[in-house]
Amino acid sequence: MKKIIGIMGATKASEQDLVNSYELGKYCAKNGYITLTGGLKYGVMNEALKGAKEQGGLTIGIMPTDDRTEFSEYVDIPIVTTMKAGRNYIEILTSDIIIACGISAGTSSEISLAIKPKKKIILVGLSEEVNNFYKNLAPSQVFIAKDYKETITILENLCIGE
Repeated sequence: MKKIIGIMGATKASEQDLVNSYELGKYCAKNGYITLTGGLKYGVMNEALKGAKEQGGLTIGIMPTDDRTEFSEYVDIPIVTTMKAGRNYIEILTSDIIIACGISAGTSSEISLAIKPKKKIILVGLSEEVNNFYKNLAPSQVFIAKDYKETITILENLCIGE
């Protein structure tokens, strides 16, 4: 069974978060992983899906709405929930590994929801304060990366270990 990599992040993301998510989407596709996001046409979600699609990867969007004008054009499989932020738990439970590119209230909820079911979580480009908070909550689950290159190294080690 193919691994599903959930790439989470803000709709209004920094340029570096957008680069990280795009490159990670590409990496996932090149390695035969399925890329999952919140499915919208904005920010980290869109860039991760775009990177994956440009490499011929399969993508899933766990949609907060049934308004198809909000969907990323790079979603292959839209799962329409109409649950708004409630869909975050579906994203987490469906993903084998969670990658957070940047931080926002929504991304913070996704990281927190991933702790209880013991998901592996890679935090990319977050502040030391945020990294320490999550690392203290779940030391064996949380991994820290400064950019997509470090994330790929961590992801490779996690996927080999499973």
